Amino acid sequence: MSTKISRRRFLTTTAATVAAPYIIPASALGKDGTVAPSERIVVGCIGIHGRGFHDLRWIIGNKDVQVVAICDLWKQQREAVKAFVDDYYGTKDCAMYRDLREFLPDRPDIDAVLIATGDHWHAQASVRAMREGKDVYTEKPSCMTIAEGQAVVETARRYGRVYQTGTQRLSEANHVFAIEMARTGRLGKVSRAYAHIAPWDSATMQHTWKPEEPLPPVDEVDWDIWLGSCPWRPYNSSYVSGGWRDDYDFHTSCIGEWGAHTFAQAQAGIDAGDTSPVHYGYVNNDSGDGMVCTFASGQEMILSRNDVYWHGSCGERFDGERGWVGSADGYAMPDASSPDILAEYKTVIGEYVERTGRSLDHMRNFLDCVKSREETVANPTVMHRSMSTVHAANICMWLKRDMEYDPVKEEFINDDEANRLRSRAQRAPWVI
Repeated sequence: MSTKISRRRFLTTTAATVAAPYIIPASALGKDGTVAPSERIVVGCIGIHGRGFHDLRWIIGNKDVQVVAICDLWKQQREAVKAFVDDYYGTKDCAMYRDLREFLPDRPDIDAVLIATGDHWHAQASVRAMREGKDVYTEKPSCMTIAEGQAVVETARRYGRVYQTGTQRLSEANHVFAIEMARTGRLGKVSRAYAHIAPWDSATMQHTWKPEEPLPPVDEVDWDIWLGSCPWRPYNSSYVSGGWRDDYDFHTSCIGEWGAHTFAQAQAGIDAGDTSPVHYGYVNNDSGDGMVCTFASGQEMILSRNDVYWHGSCGERFDGERGWVGSADGYAMPDASSPDILAEYKTVIGEYVERTGRSLDHMRNFLDCVKSREETVANPTVMHRSMSTVHAANICMWLKRDMEYDPVKEEFINDDEANRLRSRAQRAPWVI
């Protein structure tokens, strides 16, 4: 049969093809309230448990987000997250992984990861994810040591990644108001800030092991991965389900539990987000309550365990020449020494949003920055400097003496014992 085609037949066929309608789904064009695939942020999750489900609901509720995978060493949680995500989208597409060493390189399609593991995994997972080209939103506290914080900062810089730590009060209007009133000089010179620390547990923490239990199959719970870089210890199921708090290997003490939030809040108000205190005054108790941390500027940050300066949790307060202002969870409005201070509420919030362009939604700020490549409100430097304050305050309590710290060199002055505590040995192969 001849393969030749006449000119007339070619033109007729071509015209019919061009004239035929080509139907493109509205979802592919971003119509009908949907977001075009090219504008979606593809998200994977690592270690989603109790608090993590709050974060998952938060991020998945954004129309420009597509959650596609869960990595968790605990089978029960892998399956629970997959069920939630599949039910949300009405599909069966959410992929499951046990080991993030396989998960991260296997998914080049993922733009960002949501990390809500136990505290001792936050920096480890963040660094590994950023090395694989992922942007990171991680729960607090975001590092276990000063050295881990340095690793997060350096990795984000080297790989050009967007990073947000989950100190969400930096994006909440009441806290923003208190911070901005102090930072912009509306209170006059601010001499003192107060930061809330958790009213339970101690600064010293436990150094004991829980009773050994039979080790489950690795697919049920991968105990080696759960321990990560921490020293080996026998398996106990309560660790995996959240019973690791107040344990030195896995926690940052009562100081870090809330200080991971409130130190960042207090330091933002005195414009010290890129530094740490130079002096830590030891207090003879088991919590650090009342410790005075002094910055090079002479401004003080006082740690407070109880509801002396606020009611509710995770509070901060600033004392200035013209009065004081503070906030904590559950406030309808911030507290202040005068109604005149609160009269500026809308003005201060409006000026902050206009100046920074930031959303007053912490997760949205992260997602906006994933697209714009701008720095988040809780960027690596803000995280590292506030967490360095946490770690230095802990070291002060552990060694039971005043500490002098150089925030430029990031080392304690003339104190080898304290400097050794800026890092911890990491168990192979979990070394970053």
